[in-house]
Amino acid sequence: MKKTACLFFIALAILIFSLPGCQQNTAVHPRPVPQETAPSADKPPSLSEELPVAVEVPANPVSANNETLSWYYVRNQDHKTPGINTDIAFSLRDYDAYYIGSKDPVIFLTFDEGYENGYTAEILDTLKSSQVPAAFFVTGPYISSNPELVQRMVEEGHIVGNHSQTHPSMPSKANDLEAFKREITDVENSFQEITGTQMAKFFRPPRGEYSEKSLSLTKEMGYKTIFWSFAYQDWLVDQQPDPEEAYRRIMQGTHNGQIMLLHAVSSTNTQILDRIIKDIKNEGYRFAPLTELE
Repeated sequence: MKKTACLFFIALAILIFSLPGCQQNTAVHPRPVPQETAPSADKPPSLSEELPVAVEVPANPVSANNETLSWYYVRNQDHKTPGINTDIAFSLRDYDAYYIGSKDPVIFLTFDEGYENGYTAEILDTLKSSQVPAAFFVTGPYISSNPELVQRMVEEGHIVGNHSQTHPSMPSKANDLEAFKREITDVENSFQEITGTQMAKFFRPPRGEYSEKSLSLTKEMGYKTIFWSFAYQDWLVDQQPDPEEAYRRIMQGTHNGQIMLLHAVSSTNTQILDRIIKDIKNEGYRFAPLTELE
């Protein structure tokens, strides 16, 4: 009986093993690759297909670093994009901050207006005759003291940007949200009262001082931050640079997408502006408004 049962189970095992699909498969088959992600034979896989890409997320304004930084660039005479502070631990692009506006031969001409020194009307005359657009970054007191000039800037097609109410270092205000906002909204309100229009959303940090937090708050208010890729010491009214030396420095500094910062309190700038504009145009550059920032 035991022998019969043993033979029965051996026969049953042989029968089961012989059924289709039950044989042992010794070949190694790779895991199938879904069709939509498989690289084609004539197209190498992209980097994103080979490696995961880390995406940096801009810091929340509340938690962003408020360490004060000073804007600077590294001058060159090769008409190339200047270098900037390489120690910045975040991307300016994440906060809509610009120091270059284009890869093309375009110049963005900007003036800072903390107070009036009697030259802005002549500067506007030169811009009008040359048909060149510019941006004037004004403080609250400047608007209140010079409503006719501000109105003229608007009527002649220039951008009037925000340069704060009291010209503070913006990081010094960034831990007090209401104080930070007032520095910007007070200028907006003064501008709207005089012109009847809303101020363009371009902001230049006073003193060139900023932090990741101040940039984040500025962006949250709908503004682009406008730094610069050319400036020189033209703001000391009692120590004005020699016109020929100033002309030489400005012409040596031209480059594609340049955001040029000049101060309208400068007698030197006023004297050489027409010549600068003509010669920059002769070099093949075009002057453009900040609305054309790339």
